[in-house]
Amino acid sequence: EQYLEFMESAKSRSLELAADYLVMAAWLAYLKSRLLLPQPPSTEGEPTAQEMAALLRWRLQRLEAMREAAARLVARDRLGRDVFSRGAPEPVNIIKLRTQTDTLYDLLTAYSAQRVQRVGMNSYRPKHAPVLLIEEARQRLERMLGRIGNWNAMSNLLPAEWSCGARRRSAMASTLLACLELARDGRLEIRQLRAFDEVYVKDRMETAS
Repeated sequence: EQYLEFMESAKSRSLELAADYLVMAAWLAYLKSRLLLPQPPSTEGEPTAQEMAALLRWRLQRLEAMREAAARLVARDRLGRDVFSRGAPEPVNIIKLRTQTDTLYDLLTAYSAQRVQRVGMNSYRPKHAPVLLIEEARQRLERMLGRIGNWNAMSNLLPAEWSCGARRRSAMASTLLACLELARDGRLEIRQLRAFDEVYVKDRMETAS
């Protein structure tokens, strides 16, 4: 009768709640009948009344634990309603203590590695200067044999396009080596009055003539 009265009051409040309680009442009645009536022959895979009671007890305990956890969560203070965050951050002083454990060998190794890396990245690459080949200078002098004259300055024998700047230095060196080779072969004479003075050449063919 108490249960029926409760059901009548629950209907007026919530139909879904009344349905849940009705299912629970039917389940409890079925479980009580299983516990009171003689046990039927056991069928494979069907739980006994004691197992069903233990399972129901475990589920009720689990439901109670969930309700208690939910109540504790709801009762906690909420940020922005019960508690508020600080407007200014908390000042924190960070103190770093450094202990030097490197040896002299480690310092030298790190320094050399840094230097090698820096030199490798900024390596000097000179521009390729134009070079007059010795063979080209010799061939040009051989073509000029008979027209060089009597003790002509070697600088006058340079090609016109090699008469200035870095090209002149290369032409002077190659022409001097070519003159030395021709003098070795007996085809030219070379004379220099003083050190670092002008070099003069003379065609031996004109001397013989």
